[in-house]
Amino acid sequence: MATIDEVRAIALALPGVEERANGHTGDPAWRVASGQFAGVRGLRATDLRQLADLGREWPGGAVIAVRVATLEEKDELLAASPEVYFSIPHFDGYPGLLVRLDAVDRDRLAEIITDAWLTRVPPKVAQAWLAERGLR
Repeated sequence: MATIDEVRAIALALPGVEERANGHTGDPAWRVASGQFAGVRGLRATDLRQLADLGREWPGGAVIAVRVATLEEKDELLAASPEVYFSIPHFDGYPGLLVRLDAVDRDRLAEIITDAWLTRVPPKVAQAWLAERGLR
């Protein structure tokens, strides 16, 4: 099980990341110059109504929203790990999904956060970061 503090530590350890409060909710969100890549996502009244219409419920525990590279990647992640990832109508047509923190360990969380970060940094930054770690 992962925590918001672990999300924070992982995100802030990546180059160029800053934490800001979400303008709508005040929840923490992590971003680089080109935009947000992860943030705490609480249940909103609209989400509750839309999920009820679909016969679904919001899971218990902390949830973060993360950016993914493409809608295809989003669909693949949702299909491969439905115990970890889920989506809501608010994210339809958007390359982002939700992560149940109680369903991931710290290593998996680090991978999720890093992948989200890689979608938002300039390609040269991503390539250099990966090369430094022997990952590409």
